[in-house]
Amino acid sequence: MRVDVWSDIACPWCYVGKARFDKAVKELSGKVAVEVRHRSFELDPNRAPGEVDAVVPMIAEKYGISPAQAQANEYKLGELAKIEGLEYRTEGRDHGNTFDLHRLLHLASDRGLEAQVWQAFYAANFADEASIFERSRVIEVAVAAGLDETEVVAVLDDPERYREAVRADEAEAAALGANGVPFFVIDEKYGVSGAQPTALFAEILEKAWDEKKPALTTVTGADDAEACGPDGCAI
Repeated sequence: MRVDVWSDIACPWCYVGKARFDKAVKELSGKVAVEVRHRSFELDPNRAPGEVDAVVPMIAEKYGISPAQAQANEYKLGELAKIEGLEYRTEGRDHGNTFDLHRLLHLASDRGLEAQVWQAFYAANFADEASIFERSRVIEVAVAAGLDETEVVAVLDDPERYREAVRADEAEAAALGANGVPFFVIDEKYGVSGAQPTALFAEILEKAWDEKKPALTTVTGADDAEACGPDGCAI
């Protein structure tokens, strides 16, 4: 059963929501088989490449709140992340254009390393001190997660590589009515918006899996049709 997850590396709720979803999948291990696919969604697509700002003043300006309120929100997110077993740097983070990160995630998908690179980018953005919006850091993190350095550099140097893949993901999200992330589409049937509790993710995954399994219809014929049972096979 496939689950498509639209998210952005700059989105803290995507970071927390993915952890909750992953816990649900782990809880259902052996009951439900899930293939997860990252889909691209930029929260700030108009931000110029290379334009990087500190998170707290950026959030304060964007939502019309005070810097103190924005910082308090970061502390709250840090507490929620900790509950999910995630590291979260509540002070000093920055924010930038994520388009290249999404292009590299498509490269990772082609190389069978999507999950590793996806999680590595999240950790680099939310837990590490070094900025994920610096080219050298992007290369370092991507390579540490398993990608080939030559391929990573080639993608970063060619803005057309995977551009259409990212844009196609974003167009599909718009067509589905997703105007925020995280957004989960389970088996092309159920859409789940936001960082929902693990229990809800598990409930929907089980429901979708049960509905996916074909119902068994037993056809009966003659009562004495030959069959084998616990006592053996009658001849």
